[in-house]
Amino acid sequence: MRKYISKFHYLSQDLPQRKHVEQVEIACQSGANWIQYRCLSKNDEALIQEIHEIASICDDWGATLILTNHYHLLDQVDAQGVHIEDMNADFNAIRHAISDEKTLGASANTIEDIQRIYASGVVDYIGCGPFAITKTKVNDYPILGLSGYQEMVQKMQELEIDIPLIAVGGIKLEDTEDLISTGIYGIAVSGAVNLAENPGLMIKDFYKKIY
Repeated sequence: MRKYISKFHYLSQDLPQRKHVEQVEIACQSGANWIQYRCLSKNDEALIQEIHEIASICDDWGATLILTNHYHLLDQVDAQGVHIEDMNADFNAIRHAISDEKTLGASANTIEDIQRIYASGVVDYIGCGPFAITKTKVNDYPILGLSGYQEMVQKMQELEIDIPLIAVGGIKLEDTEDLISTGIYGIAVSGAVNLAENPGLMIKDFYKKIY
């Protein structure tokens, strides 16, 4: 059975001025229903402690909580799934480890990535990017732009690949409508919200553009 996947994925990030817990609280209060906790700077003990706090907030607001990469912690915290950034990961092994109940997302940059991930038969959605230059995640993958997503969606249709495709990487509010018009399923946003003067208002503005 296909799992529910939101059209707007909010990603927390390591910031000197605002903790992940604060970021998530602002996001949930502002209507975000899909939270991806992306913390790559703490050890497992610190991660678990912070995830417990974040899970409590998400539970209060009815938001889905997804962990970035740390699928080995899923049996110790109250999170609904994991997003794997390693495009060459063994997704079948990860699915076996986390059970069928949990949501499994994967990152991609090319149509070949998407084909390989989809062929595993165990991934629930694909985050594809980067759309534009992003400082949130250091990588050297080719920037896709609008034309890149248009080509992706067309090739997915030709290859009969039916899986939610989430655009990610350097997306700004003004990009939203054009991106949705390419036929992608939704978008994932981090810096455009977290570095905004008013993060809560920015989330509400993104929702208005998508829905």
